[in-house]
Amino acid sequence: MTAGYGRRVALADVNLTVRAGSLLAVIGPNGAGKSTLLKLIAGLLKPDIGTVSVLGAAPGVEARSVAYVPQAEAVDWDFPVTVGEVAMMGRYARLGFGRRPGRIDRERVDAALETVGMHGQVERQIGALSGGQRRRVFLARAIAAEPQLYLLDEPVTGVDATTQEELMDVLEAEARAGKTVIASTHDLICAAQRFHQAAFVNGRIVATGPAAMVLDRQLLSDTYGGHVLVLPGDDGGRLVLDDAHHHDQAPGGESHYHEGSH
Repeated sequence: MTAGYGRRVALADVNLTVRAGSLLAVIGPNGAGKSTLLKLIAGLLKPDIGTVSVLGAAPGVEARSVAYVPQAEAVDWDFPVTVGEVAMMGRYARLGFGRRPGRIDRERVDAALETVGMHGQVERQIGALSGGQRRRVFLARAIAAEPQLYLLDEPVTGVDATTQEELMDVLEAEARAGKTVIASTHDLICAAQRFHQAAFVNGRIVATGPAAMVLDRQLLSDTYGGHVLVLPGDDGGRLVLDDAHHHDQAPGGESHYHEGSH
């Protein structure tokens, strides 16, 4: 499968199979095609060459069974909507045109907000929340949809360590329940420790396999174009991934570094 935007090819010769009930981390530098891959699976982008099968059908056919959460930067946080209203958006596909939410819909939304620790914030405006709280609410929206497949674009980027662990606990529970989770992430340690499988992406699928492969020095070098430093240490070396070369800047202009013993 090959796909892109106009004449620009974003992904080429992609061949990827994800088994049901798996937590798959999508790893790669900015601009590597991670978001494009998720959009292809979600049916938001059509491949130029090849086909995509999602839950046994063409993308979009099983839309009610797929929950897609974009990057935080893709959301208009000034839009006047409450936490409860955002979470209820996850029910719209099941409601159908013109139907109003009923008791079951409200129960599903309440349960989803409880799962992510945001039930007590139901009346707050989404724009008034912290970054971590916003990620919790959008995950609640996805959970409320009762999907079989989660497509999450950097769901734990920019959140504190506690929030990251709690969100990953939720995703692990969904996987144990038979749901499939595909999530892009820059956090190599989280990918290695909390996911089952990994797909390394940089304009193509560099490799796929067990999540422990995330800390393989050669594989990271192949994926990130050589921007992987190995610092000497008693443990045989420490990986330091400098993604500043790919314009991944934290607030204040600081580069993102992801470390892991290897």
